[in-house]
Amino acid sequence: MRMYDLIQRKKDGRRLTAEEIRFLIKAYTNGAIPDYQMSAMLMAICFQGLDDRETYDLTVAMRDSGDCLDLSKVRGITVDKHSTGGVGDKTTLVLAPVIAALGVPVAKMSGRGLGHTGGTIDKLECFPGFSIALSEEAFLENVNAIQLAIAGQTANLAPADKKIYALRDVTATVDQMSLIASSIMSKKLASGSDAIVLDVKVGSGAFMKNLKDAKKLAETMVRIGQMAGKKMAAVITNMDEPLGNAVGNSIEVIEAIEALSGRGPADLMEVVFALGVKMLVLAEAAADEMEAYERMQTCIASGAAKQKMAEWVKAQRGDPSYVWDTGKFPQAAYTMEAKAVKEGYIQAIDAQAIGTACMMLGGGREDKESLIDLTVGIYLTKKKGDFAAKGDTVARIYASDANKGQAAVERVQSAYTIGGQKEEPSAMIQAIIDTAANITNSFYI
Repeated sequence: MRMYDLIQRKKDGRRLTAEEIRFLIKAYTNGAIPDYQMSAMLMAICFQGLDDRETYDLTVAMRDSGDCLDLSKVRGITVDKHSTGGVGDKTTLVLAPVIAALGVPVAKMSGRGLGHTGGTIDKLECFPGFSIALSEEAFLENVNAIQLAIAGQTANLAPADKKIYALRDVTATVDQMSLIASSIMSKKLASGSDAIVLDVKVGSGAFMKNLKDAKKLAETMVRIGQMAGKKMAAVITNMDEPLGNAVGNSIEVIEAIEALSGRGPADLMEVVFALGVKMLVLAEAAADEMEAYERMQTCIASGAAKQKMAEWVKAQRGDPSYVWDTGKFPQAAYTMEAKAVKEGYIQAIDAQAIGTACMMLGGGREDKESLIDLTVGIYLTKKKGDFAAKGDTVARIYASDANKGQAAVERVQSAYTIGGQKEEPSAMIQAIIDTAANITNSFYI
């Protein structure tokens, strides 16, 4: 089998077999196929596409290029949740303790943030001592003991995806739908959970800018998971403005703790509940969405979810006292205010601009080697639909460097669109997909 022939086949629009896909993934991962030939294949895929079977075979080949986590020793139906990335997206920090407190095992491998989107692992490390470097044995013990563990992705989790993504990033082949879906799902399948709920973001702060593309990506990923024997659902959520009020690391953790205390922002909680009901139903922990919703509400109101977060932090060697006293989190040296430049209603907030401002403060990574400042961030005091008089504070900026803080103030102010007409916030839940061919009617939409 020759790579030249496979490139020619795909360039001509012909279908690649599972055996051919396994060959090219294995050979490229092992270094037997050079970058220039894989680049040609990726470009051929961008022009000709992959059908459902090819997309699935590519996903499985990348999954099998490294380690796969065996969760067979975990009692119950294990669930995982994945977000395609957004600004202010701290849903895992709220959702995981709630679902675990309701007796459903959550076994999740998460990544760090890159660019304007934040990473769950970075946020968890705001708790002093919190370890994401769990052995497989410790990971499984925690899931069985407290129904929850989140670890960092190992170097050998879908290594083919890491190598191919790095090549896609420099060859203008990132935005092909099958390549996006197989990249995400190869890691999710390798993580081993029985059920997977996907949070597909759409809007200015998301990778998918329009609903049509977001639905297509969600449907493709749901289809891959179902072909692999997984229980699947996808929720398409709005990312036209940051989720919640806090954007950063420690300030997002504090907002998540507030949410577990029953004081979460409405938009954040709407997303948490929409994802959570799917997780509970797929795990057979609720008969229907309404029962799942009521169980989640009771769990938060009773304090059980917040208690579970403390147990989780302690189990991963973090200091749980921060859950009960958020004033212990270190604070940035400078607090500055972004002001409304004129009177009117907040008509839009450019989520990507807010995320970029946070990254420039040091709260995100411009590249993989960048160091994160856990104390910096942006807190939005005005959101879409709110009224602001000229000079009113629309956001607070927390900075460790005065110059960076001032630059962030200017960027945040320019991210706000203010006008005379009141605009209602967009629906947080844009669509819910339970099967690859069916966009369901849910009581959330």
